[in-house]
Amino acid sequence: MKQPEYIFETSWEVCNRVGGIYAVLSTRAATMQQHFNDKTIFFGPDLKEQSDLYFKEDKRLLRGKISNVRVGRWQVPGKPIAVLVGWQHLLERKNDIYAWAWQHYGVQSHAAYGDYDTSCLYAYAAGEKMKELYDNLGKPLTVVQAHEWQTAFSLFYIRSFCPNIATVFTTHATGIGRSIAGNGKPLYDYFGGYNGDQMAEELGMVSKHSVEKQAAHTCHCFTTVSDITARECKQLLEREPDIVLPNGFEKEFIPKDKAFDKARAEARKALIQYAALQTGNDIKDNAFLIGIAGRLEWKNKGIDVFLDAMNTLAGKLQAEDKDVVAFVMIPYLEQPVRVSGKLKVVFIPYYLPLQTKGLPISDKTYFDLLIGLDLTAFPSYYEPWGYTPMESVAFRVPTITTSLAGYGIWAEKQLLKAKTKPVIVIERTDSNYGEVVEQVAATALKQMRLTTKQTDTLRLAAARLADKADWQHFYAYYLKAYDIAIRKSQSKTKI
Repeated sequence: MKQPEYIFETSWEVCNRVGGIYAVLSTRAATMQQHFNDKTIFFGPDLKEQSDLYFKEDKRLLRGKISNVRVGRWQVPGKPIAVLVGWQHLLERKNDIYAWAWQHYGVQSHAAYGDYDTSCLYAYAAGEKMKELYDNLGKPLTVVQAHEWQTAFSLFYIRSFCPNIATVFTTHATGIGRSIAGNGKPLYDYFGGYNGDQMAEELGMVSKHSVEKQAAHTCHCFTTVSDITARECKQLLEREPDIVLPNGFEKEFIPKDKAFDKARAEARKALIQYAALQTGNDIKDNAFLIGIAGRLEWKNKGIDVFLDAMNTLAGKLQAEDKDVVAFVMIPYLEQPVRVSGKLKVVFIPYYLPLQTKGLPISDKTYFDLLIGLDLTAFPSYYEPWGYTPMESVAFRVPTITTSLAGYGIWAEKQLLKAKTKPVIVIERTDSNYGEVVEQVAATALKQMRLTTKQTDTLRLAAARLADKADWQHFYAYYLKAYDIAIRKSQSKTKI
């Protein structure tokens, strides 16, 4: 198997916590360091104070090898080298860059809007810096891996000006697939009839779709994160991925032994205090705590199902001897509270820490609170992988997911013969919304009725399943992707 000497990896979420891709990269970094030891170099946008939340500059690193960037270490397990790149200087050259991309790669930038300019100009600037570093390192055997359409211009630049570098492009979710789902169209019932280019015109996504599609066809090795998204890529981008790269998790994030029990107790205390403060009600220490988290995508992430399921659950609790608190941990501008007899729904505006300043959870990260929950539910409609249920299992919290989530499909296969299942996978289609609501509510009710012994058994089963998704196992797929890319880059045959 051919392996690179250096890996240059770029994403908009390097040292910039936005969503699931941050989790993919940051949790994988320690494993990459074990394999390549400071020869994995992450490139991300220089967002100044925002980046500095996760980045520590070290001017000794790569001295004399790269200029006009900030170099340091990403403050995650493994502490890999990170290069933060500015792009504002390219604004005056924007039209020339887009003309170049059209001429050489057929990228249609004419219909661009929103974050297109920022993303593509950053990626172009990152490509320039990758070339500079590659040249100054003596042109070693290198793989460039670019994530999502936002960094595709890095790949285009490298293909044009450093043709000996092997390239990997990873889409974590097709832009068209996500948009079809988010716009209320039935993605799955009519899947075979969708044309990506046609839908890009209809949904106003011509430029972003064009970048993503051309990157998929230009790279040496095209990858995605699950079988369900690979199907999307084949249909909507018209290229089948060379390999699926499932997302793993890093054990270093998880407290061990007595520290785990202490962290769970502290999390429960903080969550209960916060809920009591928000609702104005006393909440017993034995309350059943359930939660959902993720980006603010009501349908795609199943937030709508979750809230309706909690409403259904509220009607079933009159005979129960436990209170239930449902936490909705999403980036939200308000902190609405819903209180019924036995059930309280409390919003935690995650990624907006200023809104929780001075409250019992103000010094807690998402992982600090996740460990205190009794159950999570992520009844997603569109979920290429699903880091949130995977993270729950890693912290020994049983979870609900769906058959439309990549992780759900993977977990169901792993648990096929298991008697104890810490992941409950609910069948979801375009037309069974009500059934999913009922099943989420029924599952939550069943979980809260478990004995302490049954709950402990379930948590141990979660830990065993989490071990199977450790990056130590899943990184082998990346090594195979590098091999594919290198072999194709060295071949004279057309990609």
